[in-house]
Amino acid sequence: MLNQSPALRHSMTVRVYYEDTDAGGIVFYANYLKFMERGRTEWLRSAGVNQSEVANMFQRVFIVAGLDIRYKKPARLDDLLEIQSTVTKMGRASLHFAQQVLRDGELLVESNIQVGCVDTVNMRPAPIPESVRIKFAVTTQE
Repeated sequence: MLNQSPALRHSMTVRVYYEDTDAGGIVFYANYLKFMERGRTEWLRSAGVNQSEVANMFQRVFIVAGLDIRYKKPARLDDLLEIQSTVTKMGRASLHFAQQVLRDGELLVESNIQVGCVDTVNMRPAPIPESVRIKFAVTTQE
C-alpha cells in the first residue's frame, strides 16, 4: 500500500493545438499518450528528478511497459486540458500511474500506465536508483 504523499500526485494543463487534431478538429487518439507522457515527465521534474541526469549518472531510463486506456469523450481544437497523474504503485524497478485527461472537470480519457526502469546498456529491468526513489517521497507497506 502506498503512503498518500502529495508527491504521488501531479496536475498540469495543456492547450490543444491544430497539430494535435485530425481533419475534424478532434484530438487524434495517439496524442493523448503524448499529453500523458508530458504529465509523467513534469511529475518527475516536480519531484526533483531530471531524466537526462538519471540516464548519465546511473545508466537508467524509464520506459512504458504497458498501458490500458479508455476514451470517454473527445477534446477539440483550443480546449485547455488538465492532465492528472497519480502514482498507484511503486516496485523495485517500476512505477504504475493512473492518469486522467479532463476538460473543465469533465473526464475525457483515463488510463493506467506501467513504467519500467531499465539499464541503458542492455535494456533490461534495473532497480530505480535509491537517490531517485527517495525524491519520490514514497513508502510502501507490505
